[in-house]
Order: sequence, then structure tokens, then C-alpha cells
Amino acid sequence: MTSPELPQAPQPSSVSLEKTIYTLDQMERITVPQIALAGRSNVGKSSLLNCLANRKNLAKTSSVPGKTRSLNYYLVHPEHYYLVDLPGYGYAKRPKSERNAWGNLMRRFLTSNKGLVGLILVLDSRLPPQAPDKEMAGMALEQGLPLLPVLTKADKCSQRDIAAAKRAWMELLGPEAAPVFFSAKTRLGRETLWEQIRLLISSQDHPLPDSEAQ
Repeated sequence: MTSPELPQAPQPSSVSLEKTIYTLDQMERITVPQIALAGRSNVGKSSLLNCLANRKNLAKTSSVPGKTRSLNYYLVHPEHYYLVDLPGYGYAKRPKSERNAWGNLMRRFLTSNKGLVGLILVLDSRLPPQAPDKEMAGMALEQGLPLLPVLTKADKCSQRDIAAAKRAWMELLGPEAAPVFFSAKTRLGRETLWEQIRLLISSQDHPLPDSEAQ
């Protein structure tokens, strides 16, 4: 007697960098859904993207804060949507004019983009809620964007620390915003994050027509 076949787990999506935008003049109309990734400089967004994509060098990592200075559009196959990596915020050692340019670029993307279906807020699990993170969360909530907190570097935290961080963010954002704990080193939370991303995309019933795109 043969044993029944077990259902196969969904294959991970493939991810590729498709476009990079540095200035407001380069902003263009996008007709497919997008999910943004925002977080403070050096919080681990690039490592998170590399882990999700199962590639070592898709997104450039650096020990120097402020490395990402552009909107980086990563196309997810075969579902055909973008993960958009935003410049890291909260880093004061760049010229004020440069920080203002990043801020204007992010605000345009977040407030004038009808293709945006959600925001992944990337946070350091070892820190309590920081003022810049609260501001970014507030901006997303003002726009009515679904917000998914992802707490990185969870392998460096005790279970007590993880429980405290979860409680702090749920008190701040509400019980529906339960954070995903993630570690690029151990791959903790990778599949859970993919599931949450696919849920955000599935909430978009159909691709946006040109007249409703960014």
C-alpha cells in the first residue's frame, strides 16, 4: 500500500532588480501593484531582501548607514508585482539637501501612488519603538495603507525580548498589526513574511489600469 502524497509547499518567488529611481523627475506611472519597504538606515532591509530572494547580492549590503539613496524596484515573478526598497531614514550624517531630496522622493511615492497596496516597516527587534519609525507608521496609516511591521535581527534576542517587542508594537499600531520576527542569518520568519506579502497582493483584485496608476 502506497502512502498518500503530501501537498507540496509553494515554490518561492524569484526576485530581480528592474529599475532604480533617484529623483522626482524620474518618477513614472506604474501599472502593477507595489509593496514598499521602509526602515531606518542600517536596519537590515538589504539583508532581508537578499534572504527573501534567496540570493546573496541582489541588494547591496553595507555597514555604512545611508547606503540606499534611491527607490529600488524589485520585480517578483511570476506574480508580477514590485517590492520597492525606499531610502533608509534617520541618518543625520548626509548633507541636509540630500536628506531633503530623499524625503521628498519618499513622500511623493507614499502619498501619490495609487498602485501602492501596503508598507513593510522594517524595524530592529532589539530597540523599543523609535520616533522616526513612529512617524513613518503614522504616515502610512494616514494614507490608509496596510502596515506590516517586520522586526529584524531576531536571532539576537531572547524570547522575553521578542515578547516585549511584540507587545510594544501591537499596543502602538493595534492588534491587527502583529509583527513578523525575522532573521536573515537563520531565515527565521522568511516563509511567514512571504505569506503576508502574498496576502497583501491578493487584496488587490486586479492590476491597475493606466488611468489609475501612479
